[in-house]
Amino acid sequence: MLNYQKTVQEFDLEGIAHRLLSGSIDALNACYECCDRYADTERVALFYYGQEGHKKQYSFKALKKYSSQFANFLKSQGITQGDRISGLLPRTPELIIMILAAWRIGAVYQPLFTAFGPKAIEHRIKMADSKLVVTDLTNREKLIDIAECPAIVTVHAEQQSNLYPDDLSFWSVLNDQAESCEVALLNIDDPFLLMFTSGTTGPAKPLYVPLKALIAFGSYMQNAIGLTEEDAFWNIADPGWAYGLYYGITGPLLLGHSTLFYEGGFNPESVCQMVKEYGITNLAGAPTAYRMMMAADPLQMAQLRGKFRVVSSAGEPLNPEVIRWFEQVLDAPIYDHYGQTEVGMVVCNHHALEHTVRSGSAGFASPGYKVVVLDEQGHELPVDTAGILAIDLEQSPMMWFGGYEQSAKSPFLEHYYLTGDTAEIHADGSMSFVGRSDDVITTSGYRVGPFDVESALLEHDAVIEAAVIGVPDPERTEVIKAFVILAHNVKASAHLEDELSQFVKKRLSAHAYPRQVEFVPELPKTPSGKIQRFLLRNQEINKQQALTHHPS
Repeated sequence: MLNYQKTVQEFDLEGIAHRLLSGSIDALNACYECCDRYADTERVALFYYGQEGHKKQYSFKALKKYSSQFANFLKSQGITQGDRISGLLPRTPELIIMILAAWRIGAVYQPLFTAFGPKAIEHRIKMADSKLVVTDLTNREKLIDIAECPAIVTVHAEQQSNLYPDDLSFWSVLNDQAESCEVALLNIDDPFLLMFTSGTTGPAKPLYVPLKALIAFGSYMQNAIGLTEEDAFWNIADPGWAYGLYYGITGPLLLGHSTLFYEGGFNPESVCQMVKEYGITNLAGAPTAYRMMMAADPLQMAQLRGKFRVVSSAGEPLNPEVIRWFEQVLDAPIYDHYGQTEVGMVVCNHHALEHTVRSGSAGFASPGYKVVVLDEQGHELPVDTAGILAIDLEQSPMMWFGGYEQSAKSPFLEHYYLTGDTAEIHADGSMSFVGRSDDVITTSGYRVGPFDVESALLEHDAVIEAAVIGVPDPERTEVIKAFVILAHNVKASAHLEDELSQFVKKRLSAHAYPRQVEFVPELPKTPSGKIQRFLLRNQEINKQQALTHHPS
């Protein structure tokens, strides 16, 4: 049984670094760690399945060659250690090549999600002060109106030279370069990624990820994902976001393991196709994708039974109904993991470590982290008491986040990092997520986490997806309102609204049930699939204000 009470003195960070990395922590290079040290063999690094069904595989040896050539091009453009390079690319080989090339010369990679619009892209490029943007023809148009846009390298730019005459063509500039390029050796505290994270208000904030994070990424892949040499691994998260970049590219390559890029969209057909094509045994993604699988044709999903050795979920809490479905229908253990862009994955039900797995719990603090729950004054709270989830920096040698760039607001309180999430820690050390601090509902003196109500609603056969918020109420402070997407062929009615309310009331309590139910065709989500409850909450507040000013 894993001892989660280990002290800092007992935690051997250098020993873990020695096992995961190839050399001294004072002379590191991410490209070497994730590519070059495995390049003496023909071991496959990337399986690629393109939009038109085009399949290809790339060895670590091939990626070393291509990344060296593109790195030499970067150097020819005056790009050097510490400079930022932005990538606006889908899941294609060019994405991994340009990331490894940036790392090779000590530059910093900054991801741009391909679903971003021009404003979101412009904000990130400018805040990053990027020296170069690499994109493809599908996304190139988004860069047209960006003021003072840096130089642009476009995959197959020659095919649209009349539209983008100043663009450099990715493969043309790569093929002009020598096939050898030495890696730049850096310190463990030097950055290799520049990420952006957004809350409920304000523009996205930049934060640097230092090379030290490689140790945490590798540990997560081994301990929580449980990645083994025999696994065929697929992380379905988009690499434009932290989970896909940290654990779909960096993590597996660091361990010398192949990763899979499927360029098409995720749907029941594609998951069946990829599992059949590549024999996927280890799957990672978000609950949104798993709920999509649950809603698919049962006969279609039945062909996946027994295929997955382990499944991991991150991004938002895992509903108990999803857990049961994976166990009963697919015969696969699916475990919940909790983390953030700022810190990586810090609380997990670990596939490769022995500990109790409690339904509804995100798991235990990952080795090297100490998580606590604080009150508003920064005092640690007793077990089973909801409060602000925090990381004790003095007891977390694996912690790598040092704060936001260009932001006046600090996420730290004394020696704690405040996650902004509300949680409870139980007597056995496991953690249960309650909700974002601003998502927690206070009704009639009770604090209700929206996740519990949403999970209860999903137990009903008529419900495909649900989002729950608190609506201001003069009598109860807030009343619970549910926005519900109904299953196919189920019709909305007042009777069904009442049925769902009573359904939840029976499963939770007399206070934690939706007094209001609204049937909707879709829910507002971030591009990575997280439900944006604050938009629903603002919508309801605006309705109330309109009624106050213009009563019927």
